[in-house]
Amino acid sequence: MAGLESTGVYRKLGVRRVINAMGNRTLLGGSSVSDRVQEAMEEANQHYVDVEELLEKAGAYIASRLGVEAAYITSGCAAAMALGVAGMMTGTDPDKIAQLPNASGLKNEVVFQRPQRYIYQRCFTITGATLVEVGSDERCTAAEIAEAIGPTTAAVAYLALHDWDDSVVPLDKVVEIAHNKGVPVIVDAANQIFPLDYFPRVAQSADLVCFGAKYFGSPQSTGLVCGSRKYVDALAANAFIGFEQSGGRSMGRPMKVDRQEIAGVVTAFDDWFTTNHEERLLTCEAKMEAVQRSLQDLPGVKTAIGASRLPAWPSTLRITIDTQELGITAPDIAKELMGGDPSIWLGARGDDTLGVNGNELVEGDEEFLIAGLRRALSPRN
Repeated sequence: MAGLESTGVYRKLGVRRVINAMGNRTLLGGSSVSDRVQEAMEEANQHYVDVEELLEKAGAYIASRLGVEAAYITSGCAAAMALGVAGMMTGTDPDKIAQLPNASGLKNEVVFQRPQRYIYQRCFTITGATLVEVGSDERCTAAEIAEAIGPTTAAVAYLALHDWDDSVVPLDKVVEIAHNKGVPVIVDAANQIFPLDYFPRVAQSADLVCFGAKYFGSPQSTGLVCGSRKYVDALAANAFIGFEQSGGRSMGRPMKVDRQEIAGVVTAFDDWFTTNHEERLLTCEAKMEAVQRSLQDLPGVKTAIGASRLPAWPSTLRITIDTQELGITAPDIAKELMGGDPSIWLGARGDDTLGVNGNELVEGDEEFLIAGLRRALSPRN
């Protein structure tokens, strides 16, 4: 079992260890790689390679397994989205590539359904594009998307989720509309990797589809983009390899991946398709059940295990509190736990609900989580 105190470099720097009950959160480091992934990265560290060749071969390997024309490893899903739009504006034209982020005179608009608004839509525009939101906060129609596509449209962007309702035009219809007007579609599918048969279907669904590799066990600083050879090549021309090969003309130089990370992505990708996911989910659920049992005797506290918002994640434990009886709100409890040592991170929804996700909970950390929750859920009155 992991020790309570920080070790090694964390202890030297005075950094508290975190009990992660929130899942693949960027602020917590995103993911913990397996021994096999770590070994692959250490092996890659032993020898230098031509990174352009490594990216090409790794992309071809992944593409063949997802049934797409091409794939490319990036420094996260956000980088894939930014570079993908850049490529859709410039193609492989070196002068257009050098012009970014000044996108004047280029096709530089990205059409996006307003009901899909979310914080990461910013990633579609950081290379110079302008987001054109269509529809209302409540609804978008196929006709509105078609009308918004014009001579300056570079792409249509889409956020892939399992559970969109009819307020959003579905992806297959969006692709049909866009392609009828000669415009490509780019998809943020960051965590859409499970069930396993769904992963390749999503990867094949549009011209470019972007994933966060941290969700299948790669380092959090890695991502993956799949799709049309034409648009993957244009993305690569705008990326850090394009910068090195073009004499510094592309703007993707900051979005660099190293050979160790590429090896990690390939290994984690393979492992994702060979993992016993039933066992993985049951193991995580058992941790949540242990936490649930430990809280049953607490007054003013009710618990329930329900489906998480991501199919790749196990069930989530929801803790509902009587704020009057306990004399404290859920956000205040979350803040108190975060301020401890070790720092315990979990979600708070409204004034009376806490959410515990066991997907990235390190083996043995449930004991610290239980002790922290029992202290924090004690009545204050």
